[in-house]
Amino acid sequence: MGKSAFERRVADNEAIALAKRLRVSPQKLNLVASTIRGKDCGAAVASLTFSQRRISKAVKVLLESAIANAENNHQLDIDRLFVAEATVGKSLVMKRWKARARGRVGRIEKPFSNLRIVVREREEVV
Repeated sequence: MGKSAFERRVADNEAIALAKRLRVSPQKLNLVASTIRGKDCGAAVASLTFSQRRISKAVKVLLESAIANAENNHQLDIDRLFVAEATVGKSLVMKRWKARARGRVGRIEKPFSNLRIVVREREEVV
């Protein structure tokens, strides 16, 4: 008896990292995620290091976590890794209000986002 084995959601040559509830809108986070999609991991880390966007620091930490997962958990070669997927999703939205004229209310929404990064090892060119 007991639980059945957990099926792996990614292939054998891939590693994954997730970040939930990042305090930025999904639209803004997708702008940063689109800059690293398809790039080699070294180039992606370099572009995030010098990015002017506030959330790029958190994306860089998550990418480094995915690289570390690939190296330590799945024994992949970090020199051949590239960012296969960087998907952004909506999380919760905090709703606040601001007093406006004549007793009315102005609604303020503070969105959160989820980010999923998958790094894949390139095939050897013979």
